[in-house]
Amino acid sequence: MPKNFPSRPTTDFAKEGLFNILEHQFSLQDLKILDLCAGTGNISLEFASRQAGHVTSVDMNYNCVRFIRGLITEHQLENEMDVMKADVRDYLRKTDKQFDLVFADPPYDANFHAEIVKLVFEHKRLTEDGLCIIEHGRQTDLSQLENFVEKRNFGNVHFSFFKA
Repeated sequence: MPKNFPSRPTTDFAKEGLFNILEHQFSLQDLKILDLCAGTGNISLEFASRQAGHVTSVDMNYNCVRFIRGLITEHQLENEMDVMKADVRDYLRKTDKQFDLVFADPPYDANFHAEIVKLVFEHKRLTEDGLCIIEHGRQTDLSQLENFVEKRNFGNVHFSFFKA
């Protein structure tokens, strides 16, 4: 990862925990996955490496998008992944795609975690059995939101799960 990179990758401990949960709930095959605030592409690559389906990564930072594009090329994942430079909220409003899994990892100090969840459901971005996962810090509580299912934490990393 380049110096002065503007994002914080999900810890390996948390990522392992998350994928253990997902593998017990889902067949991680042939899914359409949306990775919002993709940052380093850490989560996107994890899905791609597990051949989970097609991953769309979205981040508004040019350096993040460029870095992910480089990973796609380096690992020859052009058929499994694509990346877009956009504000994730605008992307959710404007795309007409639906996804089996939406994962978002906004900066922990950002104030739009709940807005992402709202937009995912308001604009019907999940398939019928789809799952939305928001990564956040301990200071963020999303349990009062509609469609909340559960929260899991791995150290200082918290994941809130939402289903239609």
